[in-house]
Amino acid sequence: MKYAFLFFLLVNGRVNGQNSGPRLTGMGSGGIAVTDIWALQQNPAGIAELKRPMLAVAYEQHFLDPEVSTQCAVFILPYLRNVIGISAEKYGFSEFKEQKVGISYAKSFGDSFRLAIGLRYNQLNVSQYGSAKAFTIEMGFQLKVNRALTIASHIANPNQSQYNNLPGSTLPVKLTVGGSFRFSDRLLMIADVRKFLKYPMDGMTGIEYNFIKWFSLRGGVSMNPFKQYTGFGINYNQMQLDVSVASHPSLGYSPQIALGYEF
Repeated sequence: MKYAFLFFLLVNGRVNGQNSGPRLTGMGSGGIAVTDIWALQQNPAGIAELKRPMLAVAYEQHFLDPEVSTQCAVFILPYLRNVIGISAEKYGFSEFKEQKVGISYAKSFGDSFRLAIGLRYNQLNVSQYGSAKAFTIEMGFQLKVNRALTIASHIANPNQSQYNNLPGSTLPVKLTVGGSFRFSDRLLMIADVRKFLKYPMDGMTGIEYNFIKWFSLRGGVSMNPFKQYTGFGINYNQMQLDVSVASHPSLGYSPQIALGYEF
């Protein structure tokens, strides 16, 4: 499996972007208009409303292959209406490894507008091909239109940074627009449209339903290729447990789990 997957990566590139954590993954792998610590990986503007420091770690096993995985950690530190976020991610297997470290700054302007900017260091190692590194920037915002509706946009790598010393390896420009709609205290719906430069457009949508205060169920789909997602979350006191499963039509299932602690 991993050798077929390596060929898939080298031919098509890894255009999924950062690991979005199991909460957002469970809702279709979108959610740029959602407030959550894992917004650091989708749209850092989504951390601007968080009020307490928090740390979360996640592990994803791709396509049920124990040798192909992603490990990720995120941390936020709020101060007044300012929030600093730090993320670290390691992805791949012995022949293909990708590592990312990022820092983001998010700020709230009043009760309705949130803005963020981030810097990310990317390192890629491919067996028998060599290694490369690159720096990318990202920017995003969220606008709370009313109590129910939030719209958002995010752009990654507008500077069109590329890996050095590794011909054929690229870091695509990514533009995402989306929104979230809270029907009630229990039901949240999200929808995003995502475009990687030189790749087809993708869309994703999903829902989160809080059965009780501390337990949520999630589900979603994305369109290109058609993928299905499901998951659940448990939020008890200061601890959070989130689990998701993504289903790829050709490569199979990718389960993911995350633990978070709010200080």
